[in-house]
Amino acid sequence: MKITFYGAAREVTGSCYLVEAAGKRFLVDCGMFQGDRYSDLRNHEPFPFDPTTIDWVIITHAHLDHTGRLPKLVREGFRGPVYSTAPTCRLNEIMWKDSVHVMEMNLEHYGHEMLYHEDDVKRAVNLFECVDYRRIIEPEKDLFIEFFDAGHIFGSAFVRVKAEGKIIIFSGDIGSDGVPIIKDTMPRPDCDFLLLESTYGDRLHEPAPGREEKLREILVKTVKRKGVLMIPAFSIERSHEILYELNAMVENRRIPKVAVFLDSPLTIRSIDVYREYLRYYDFEALGLEKQGDDIFDFPNFHETLSVDESKQINDVGPPKVILAGSGMMTGGRIKFHLERYLPDPKSTLLIVSYQAHGTLGRRIKEGAKTVDIFHHAVPVNAEVASIDAYSAHGDQDKLVHWVQAGKNWPKKIFCTHGEENAAKALAARLRDDLGVEAVCPMYKEAVEL
Repeated sequence: MKITFYGAAREVTGSCYLVEAAGKRFLVDCGMFQGDRYSDLRNHEPFPFDPTTIDWVIITHAHLDHTGRLPKLVREGFRGPVYSTAPTCRLNEIMWKDSVHVMEMNLEHYGHEMLYHEDDVKRAVNLFECVDYRRIIEPEKDLFIEFFDAGHIFGSAFVRVKAEGKIIIFSGDIGSDGVPIIKDTMPRPDCDFLLLESTYGDRLHEPAPGREEKLREILVKTVKRKGVLMIPAFSIERSHEILYELNAMVENRRIPKVAVFLDSPLTIRSIDVYREYLRYYDFEALGLEKQGDDIFDFPNFHETLSVDESKQINDVGPPKVILAGSGMMTGGRIKFHLERYLPDPKSTLLIVSYQAHGTLGRRIKEGAKTVDIFHHAVPVNAEVASIDAYSAHGDQDKLVHWVQAGKNWPKKIFCTHGEENAAKALAARLRDDLGVEAVCPMYKEAVEL
């Protein structure tokens, strides 16, 4: 068995691993590089392998850094099946269509080349074959694939592959425990080798139980000074979790009456997918739905799907809450709100998502006093707050404990999907605490297992 790392190697985005086993070649994930203009250039480069030689693709979950180049793979000749959970398939279709819309606007306004087109998205969606958790499939004789709930986002999975007498697990992204709506990460089954994400491999999160109260305090403080609370969040999962907690606070009268705007077409459309697959909910969320409580709706809540509806948010005076993508503030509607309200000292920018190196969000979080938005110098006078407990990624403790809790520890662990310092820190702790071989592969590095 041979694995080549064609992304997310000493960096957070671009997950793409080529596996050669049992006479077959397949990919685990096919994600976009994200963060800066250089990432866009990398996305447009030809794949470092021939897409027509790929037999199938496994997708762990619907975030674009894991799936965003799959329509490009199809555009360049891939025609095999794509294995994922059913929610991942549905969410991918929504996200890819949204990406095409953004790329069409960038083509019109800036002349940027499109990565793929709507026809490519349609062909990619038609290749999906949905797989339930714990169902074993055999796409090739004596090669077995099994999906497990990763607890990261709705429908996310880590994947175990058995071939040539070896067992390897691809973690995808491993979620935090105790978050609403989705279930906790399934225990790690036995494996010989493990590709382990390391997004937060060098740090610990705030305790999750206190995050709702911290959100409440920030919201109340902003409302009292008649400001605008801006929450940039990833459209899948993070936004849904915040809506879930706002719903609970509103219905229990723990916050003052205030208009809440969901200004994210992607999140609005994805709510239908959540409602379609209630069996993926955790016990508490499922119980609320069965009692008739719509966890994504509450008084003074407004969805702004169209551009005109989004612009009308400006007609509503403060205080108000605006939840919009993108989570790293690199695009999406949040940038329009940042341009308008960052100069206002009464307003608050609440960061709840990971901010990759080179992103607008990273610069603001690190204390920039002025930032460039739409080629304008925008002063950062608003309060900047953050709640790390909203991360959909497990922290260093979670990752180590997840590995440690398995019956037999892996012979070797490859720390991927993390900035170099984070990956190295996690690898060092795995070596120290578990005594296993843990390494940080380089881009295009190939290993024989």
